[in-house]
Amino acid sequence: MYWPEAQRGMRMRKPLLGALVILGAACAAMAQDAPVAANNFDNTAAPFSETSAARVNFFSTSSDSSSSGFGLASPSATASIATPAAPATPASPTPKPRFVFGDRDDYRWQLGLGVEFFRFQSNIINASLVGLNTTLTYFTNDWFGLEGSLVTGFAPTIYTNEHVKYFGGSGGIRLGSRRARFEPWGHVLVGGAHLQPQTANNSKNALTVQAGLGLDYRVNSRLSLRAETDYVYSKFFNDQQNNFQGVAGIVFHF
Repeated sequence: MYWPEAQRGMRMRKPLLGALVILGAACAAMAQDAPVAANNFDNTAAPFSETSAARVNFFSTSSDSSSSGFGLASPSATASIATPAAPATPASPTPKPRFVFGDRDDYRWQLGLGVEFFRFQSNIINASLVGLNTTLTYFTNDWFGLEGSLVTGFAPTIYTNEHVKYFGGSGGIRLGSRRARFEPWGHVLVGGAHLQPQTANNSKNALTVQAGLGLDYRVNSRLSLRAETDYVYSKFFNDQQNNFQGVAGIVFHF
């Protein structure tokens, strides 16, 4: 009578024992894993201060960002990257030579234009001529120059409807100071001249030699006033003439 009840009690204890066995196995497994987890917890990662993340600076400059490998680019760095390099400044052209020199930074060329009075006397013709005197001078330094000259002269009628006309050309040297407001100078020129009217048995052409002194007054760097007097030697009509001329004019410097 009691056997069936005993059997039912046994059947109820078996599942309970099985549950206890499973629970005990689970507890044993957790107990074995717990030390390993604890040990691995300390070694999972290095301290934060030793990691690269601790070195990140989101407000770093361009120089700092190169060392950290992160960091936000600074405005100057961004501009240097975004803005293309400016083209190299072209070399300035070589200045043109001014052809100036000396203490007063003067010009090498002089062009003189003047009115000339030439008193011509010979054994056949005597005349007072008025004309133009043109000179061109190139200075090689501040006191020495090479000069060329052209002169013309015209006089009233002589004889019967005959006008005296004089044309001359010569070349030579000029010496003078060019360092002050007043510039004294001297020159010597050799050339030839042509004289009209024609006279019987005489040539209209002759050798001339001119030597004189002058004074230039410098108005500005480009302009001077000139006064000049010259001795003029010539040989017309198989005779020698020793005459004088005076010039007043202006000089252009360039």
